[in-house]
Amino acid sequence: MDKKKLVLLIGALVVAAVTALLARNMFAGASAPQAEAQKVEIAGEEVLVATRALPVGTIITPESFRFQPWPEELVEEAYYQKEGTDVNALNGTVVRNAITAGQPLTRGAIVSPGDRGFLAAALGPGMRAVTIPVSGLTGVAGFVFPGDRIDLMLTQTVKGQGPEMKVSETVIRNVRVLATDNRVTSRTNEAGQTVATKTKLVTLEATPKIAEKIAVAQTLGTLSVSLRSLADSHAELEQAIASGEVKLPETDDPNEEAALIKSLAARPTAKKSTYSTGGEVSRFESRTPPQLPEAQKPKGPVVRVSRGNAVTEVEFGGK
Repeated sequence: MDKKKLVLLIGALVVAAVTALLARNMFAGASAPQAEAQKVEIAGEEVLVATRALPVGTIITPESFRFQPWPEELVEEAYYQKEGTDVNALNGTVVRNAITAGQPLTRGAIVSPGDRGFLAAALGPGMRAVTIPVSGLTGVAGFVFPGDRIDLMLTQTVKGQGPEMKVSETVIRNVRVLATDNRVTSRTNEAGQTVATKTKLVTLEATPKIAEKIAVAQTLGTLSVSLRSLADSHAELEQAIASGEVKLPETDDPNEEAALIKSLAARPTAKKSTYSTGGEVSRFESRTPPQLPEAQKPKGPVVRVSRGNAVTEVEFGGK
């Protein structure tokens, strides 16, 4: 190859390499345009909205609501606006009309303690309110608060012929606490922590039949409160569904089925009563109920036989 052509070829390669290097440095040094995020502001007031669905009878807690910007043209006078609203005063109020998640709270949808119809609004459909006396010993030392679920234990002494028997029996299960004394909210200290307070009265939510049983139980002996775990209601419901005691409707809507299961888990029950006798605690106590006096013994089937003016009664051992 001619030396002149070879020098020209090498020179062209060098120029091309230098040009490529300069172009690379030029594009690498250029700063890419930065896209700045722009905040989208909603022109309007901040109103109080529900953070979750609040059915009728729900006791409102600070976790149930939050302030959220709302379009100015959609703000109603009944809404709770951030300016002029004391959120602490809303704690413990009860939902009178159902509120969906994200829906603004209105002044007519909730009712405050002391207002007319407050306790009726706190009750679920078909439920009743019944009050029982408790003490520091029978009331879990004040650690029962509104919204908790409890069992009721009846302690009594069974008398008869022979040694009396002491027995404690769980008569009612899964009852919701509506109020302690005349309070529907828990007391808190300056740090916001819940403080246990000894109460004298506990108001419970029960079905009409269970309310009757509670009234009778108070005359038989001493009623004590037993605090339930949050997981107990669902576990017992699953057992009832598995055993066939509770039948779920045939539906393909998972929301409807979930709502039904939740309502069933919240229902109190008086079935599956358990008991313990004094003999199970101490060997010196009786394990069997004492014999009833003759006047208190139940009679079986009786046949009256008349022979002239003489009438005699013949008793048969029945089932």
